Amino acid sequence: MMKTNIREYYSNLAESYDDNRFGNSYGKYIDQQERSFLTSFFQNKKYTKVLDLGCGTGRLLNFATHGTDFSENMLNVARQKYPEKILDVGEISKIPFHSEFECIFCFHVIMHQNQEETKAFLNECHQKLSKNGTLIFDYPLKTRKKAVSPQADWHAGNSFSPSEISQISKDRWKVKNTTGILFFPIHRLPKAVRKFFLPLDILLCRTFLKNWASYHITVLEKI
Repeated sequence: MMKTNIREYYSNLAESYDDNRFGNSYGKYIDQQERSFLTSFFQNKKYTKVLDLGCGTGRLLNFATHGTDFSENMLNVARQKYPEKILDVGEISKIPFHSEFECIFCFHVIMHQNQEETKAFLNECHQKLSKNGTLIFDYPLKTRKKAVSPQADWHAGNSFSPSEISQISKDRWKVKNTTGILFFPIHRLPKAVRKFFLPLDILLCRTFLKNWASYHITVLEKI
């Protein structure tokens, strides 16, 4: 599906996006894992400029100073939550801010990109980061790619292997850390018990078992 259709899809979903995607036990499970990672990462760091690239409705904007998204409707929801944040319309390969960032993070976006688009994203982030700046992003793992769904032509249809990410980021980036997200097939477990698996999931996703998780979060350092 073309980018314009994806933008229209998310723009139409903006008002109900938070409840639709992260208001249920499955969405909360993923949200808490990602928040656990970001909280740990930013602990004791004194960054003054952090960009949430593809910030959507601002779910993770509390970790950033700036945010951008390709949907104005999504940004309008984010502005209501965080009127003090600096937000503007942009894309992952066309960041609208001219200042350099010490850190850029990008969640639930690369799943919609192919390798060429991901390379453009990496190139743009490299230009917009300061010396030794940090880029954090997630991507679905090929080893856990789910069965084809009705939206497989675009929605989370792209997945990568760690070696592919290393290959397309070589020469300009150093891989600093990789963490898994969603080790357990939580969508298959009863809703009432899902939250009890969360602490163990977070722990296992920091071990070698991360290679069998649904997603990877990769931390790259600009070189």
